[in-house]
Amino acid sequence: MDKVFSNEINILKALAILLVVSGHLEFSLLGMFTPYSFQLALFFFISGCLFKDKYLYDVKTFIGRRIKTLLVPYFLYNLFYLGVTCLIAKLTGKFWGMPLSFKNFFITPFLNGHQFDLSCPMWFVTQLFMTMISFLLVFKLLNKITTNKFVHLIFFTLVGILAIPFCKIFEVTPLMLVLIRIMFSMFFVYLGYFYTHYIKDNHDIFTPKWFGAVIILQSILWLFNRDFDPVHGIGLSYVLVWARFDEQLFVPVITSITGIWASLFTVKIFYPYIKNVKFIEDMGKVTYHIMANHLLVMYIITAILLWLNGVPQEERLNHNIYWIYNPVQTTYLYFVLTMLITTYVGIWQQKIWARIKNGAIK
Repeated sequence: MDKVFSNEINILKALAILLVVSGHLEFSLLGMFTPYSFQLALFFFISGCLFKDKYLYDVKTFIGRRIKTLLVPYFLYNLFYLGVTCLIAKLTGKFWGMPLSFKNFFITPFLNGHQFDLSCPMWFVTQLFMTMISFLLVFKLLNKITTNKFVHLIFFTLVGILAIPFCKIFEVTPLMLVLIRIMFSMFFVYLGYFYTHYIKDNHDIFTPKWFGAVIILQSILWLFNRDFDPVHGIGLSYVLVWARFDEQLFVPVITSITGIWASLFTVKIFYPYIKNVKFIEDMGKVTYHIMANHLLVMYIITAILLWLNGVPQEERLNHNIYWIYNPVQTTYLYFVLTMLITTYVGIWQQKIWARIKNGAIK
């Protein structure tokens, strides 16, 4: 992977986590692309961009590395948030999570990842692990049948699209939920792989004509949007963790593709101006930690704002984990503070972990 493309991918990761955090604050960074309409698909796409063919012949190494980079830190965080949740429960009288049990600590992370409210965005980590292992095995099998890239693309496209009606045809049990998410996500992993191997260096998809076509398509998709009133449904947004695609069939796939294109285009446009901005570079390197910690930081910010404004802390207990104080005035303050704090905490965590691995801390 060349250095420029590697840097662009890192900035794309930074943009993806910005979209996740802004989505949890219920505003969009990219205007016509609503929160929850593509940002998780973008992360799967990035994972596909980074997938290396050598792992098709070394499955054991791939699985081992994914366990080390995804699952080990996940369960360390799981233990941390068990302690934090118990501490907050002792202080406030409310337990922000599911009942404590062996199943909810070790099994629920792979089913829905909502065992602790403050760490629920990390459901994506275990889902990414299962998706990438599934993708590797399926892709390896496909390559034994045929090496035709268009057959592969058609196969993964059909699998991704069929995931949506599955949640309407079959009872969505915990295991069916996992299957639906894997099917939907594998398509975007392969899309990232396809982009890196067959499009990036061979076709320019960022011309004015492409820009106009995507804007027109997204404006047509906006006709399906219902986010103006939650009573009417979720429209362009979809909730992948619960396989909630509203009454749509193709719209979630299409709006994910247009959102991914818009993200790539945004990085292409701004790359010359931000390629040397260290904070953005750092953000792209610690997306895992930002994903894990941003709700806790928001929770703390809310507690401070309630205290400063003389509002009883009990008010926090009347709302869900995503509630923030006076969002009309504070949303962007939450956003900026959360990104700053979680990024620098993530960098600090990486430095500490590197020192531990190098034997500097025993």
